Amino acid sequence: MEILVQALGDGLVLGAFYSLIALGYTMVYGIIRLLNFAHGDFYMFGAFIGYTGISLLMGGSAGPGMLAIGIVFIVSIILVGMVGMGVERLAYRPLLNAPRISLLITALGVGLSLEYGSMLIWSPNYLTFPIKLPTAGIDILGANITYSQIILVLVAAALMYGLQRFVHGTLYGKAMRAISMDQTATSLMGVNINNVIAMTFFIGTTLAASAGIMTAVYYGTINFLMGFIMGLKAFTAAVLGGIGNIQGAMLGGFMLGILETAGTMVIGGAWKDVIAFAILILFLVFKPTGILGKQVTERM
Repeated sequence: MEILVQALGDGLVLGAFYSLIALGYTMVYGIIRLLNFAHGDFYMFGAFIGYTGISLLMGGSAGPGMLAIGIVFIVSIILVGMVGMGVERLAYRPLLNAPRISLLITALGVGLSLEYGSMLIWSPNYLTFPIKLPTAGIDILGANITYSQIILVLVAAALMYGLQRFVHGTLYGKAMRAISMDQTATSLMGVNINNVIAMTFFIGTTLAASAGIMTAVYYGTINFLMGFIMGLKAFTAAVLGGIGNIQGAMLGGFMLGILETAGTMVIGGAWKDVIAFAILILFLVFKPTGILGKQVTERM
């Protein structure tokens, strides 16, 4: 029971990170049918922006200040969101009517540019995040669940709830849902497609950046390649829940986090990536639409 509760607690935290990144994947795919494999690198970029901001505000001090953390968090995700909009405008928008393979290759190029650009700006080495989370917590059936874990999950849940309210309660959200159903008809109704796509990239990259900052604070180290595997696992989470489905991305992220954590505790940490991609393969074979996904017929 102790191992089960600990796996659940740790898995919820990891799943929250996966879900936030997976939401960007699924939103972009739902609107322009692009598998944005550069998305994981926005997660990495957010961690580095947050690292720089915290270092400047705190002067390298190890003592965390909640106001400083809040300011850096908000400013960092907005900056990364603006970079995401810039990438969409310069790299993706000119290719929206090109074959899908062109967009996919461009996304891979954008990801590599972000990775090695970050390496040149910061460092190829692992960097220690300037703040550390307290380890105090509560014991539940012998498992230790820290207050920091609870706060991180609650912050992630608040961001997901905010996204839900935005998508289902605003005009931009209604336009996003309309474009995902029929882009041509939505354009004929007077909706500015490019603005809505740009907003989608902004929201998706801010969510990825928020996951990057929270991961950096949680684990304590960052490096310029941290977004590659994390992005692939978030893609796995999106497929698991049903890519193109926002609720599915949330569900898939939490499920993958819990399953990966439980598997790691049973067979060892060296197998954690194997577990994640084995789950992806199984779903692609037996249920390629995911848990909440639907079969979609492409129009010729």
